Amino acid sequence: MSILKGWLGEKIASLGMWFFLDKSVYQRFHDVIVPSSNGTTQIDHILVSQFGVFVIETKNIKGWIFGSENQQNWTQSLYRKKYSFQNPIRQNFRHTRCLSEYLEIDSSSVHSVVFFIGECTFKTPMPENVLNSGLSNYIKSYHEILLSPPEVDRISSEIKNLKDNLNFNRKEHLQSLRDRHASTTICPKC
Repeated sequence: MSILKGWLGEKIASLGMWFFLDKSVYQRFHDVIVPSSNGTTQIDHILVSQFGVFVIETKNIKGWIFGSENQQNWTQSLYRKKYSFQNPIRQNFRHTRCLSEYLEIDSSSVHSVVFFIGECTFKTPMPENVLNSGLSNYIKSYHEILLSPPEVDRISSEIKNLKDNLNFNRKEHLQSLRDRHASTTICPKC
């Protein structure tokens, strides 16, 4: 059920980006598996533009959300029950770091965004890059040019090649996750 819910959340976010972000300005990529020095990481959405590379982690969660930027886990409160989930800011930190290393671009050109889909309310203050509405407006608020047109083309081409490369398929990514989480020497979040 949670896999279906996560998939649905990603599709809703994709649809919003499709309708509200100009495709001539923002190159869109969804469900990208990126290799790293210690396995792979799966990124829900990547937008490439002259304003930087936006790495978007989507969460399809209802209810009240409690958490802070530095906590390891956050809490969802739904119908008087509490559920713990990995801090999505920390999760997306790994995504942004792996992508910037893979693309060989400065991390200052990569923007981390966490977007909650579903009827949720933040019950603790959240950083400005953690949203439950207004994703497109948040992305469009970036106006500083960080990447030249040739850099945007190169980055987009490399991400497209990742999408087309069968060596980094979902099966290998899942094995990478199992290996990382079973390791006694590698932090699974690194």
